[in-house]
Amino acid sequence: MLAERLNSPVAVLLGGTSAERDISLQSGNAVLQALQNKGIAAVALDTAEAGWVQELIEHYQHVFIALHGINGEDGTVQGLLEMLGISYTGSGVMASALAMDKMRCKQLWDGVGLPTAEFAHLQADSDWQGLMAQWGEAMVKPAHEGSSLGMAKVNSAEQLEQAYHYASQYDAVVIAERWIKGAEFTVAVLAGVALPPIRLETANSFYDYEAKYISNDTKYICPCGLAAEQEQLLKQLAEQAFVSIGCTGWGRVDFMQDEQGNFYLLEVNTVPGMTSHSLVPMAAKAVGMSFDDLVEAILALSVES
Repeated sequence: MLAERLNSPVAVLLGGTSAERDISLQSGNAVLQALQNKGIAAVALDTAEAGWVQELIEHYQHVFIALHGINGEDGTVQGLLEMLGISYTGSGVMASALAMDKMRCKQLWDGVGLPTAEFAHLQADSDWQGLMAQWGEAMVKPAHEGSSLGMAKVNSAEQLEQAYHYASQYDAVVIAERWIKGAEFTVAVLAGVALPPIRLETANSFYDYEAKYISNDTKYICPCGLAAEQEQLLKQLAEQAFVSIGCTGWGRVDFMQDEQGNFYLLEVNTVPGMTSHSLVPMAAKAVGMSFDDLVEAILALSVES
């Protein structure tokens, strides 16, 4: 049993100071309960509180990272844990930093020939008219935020400029992507293997914060309805995208599919949500894995590596 192999309790890092703090608290508390259900001694540590690093050094050798966003999912905490010699769940420093930086992640995918929508780095003097004349519709995103925070769908030059100023309140780096009209999918990856894809359907203009965490009307479709060959292609792309930026352990890869059936990579989440609305637990359930078993499996990967 995993509990017998651990030489100290597990510290579940949660909360933190990012804009995704509330979601992290939900994820972390769910993970904490799952570990305890498995007979694994575990304690929650909120990284927004003073003294958490010293407490970590003095009492813990294993960490389950349930932090979302800046200063948790971006390689910073991972670097600290590396220096301290403490095992931790999920991807390492480089992969975490790359996945959190949507612009550089897309640049890498472009470089290795993986499909991702055309994009532009927005600045105060960007050619708003030119971009919208080229694309018609676009999605604006802060480059380093998750949970769809600061995002907006636009269909005019005026809206594009407004969305840039809105997104820049969240991040100094803002990108716009050509809008892909079609279905949205997400693929969880565990130990390098893609789990069954989930198709997302929402009445909102896109799968935004409200659709993710608040609405009870969002539909999560698994089996996803793709033909077997297309589903296999989607899973292969997820695994390739995961490996391309050096991810390990677990994560989630998000896609759009256009009306011609082509898939486009959106982003990789190296610490996906683990709430009641979260997608990785849904994908695990589709292969007969309970939430508690999933949490234990993620922790085991970090202890064995």
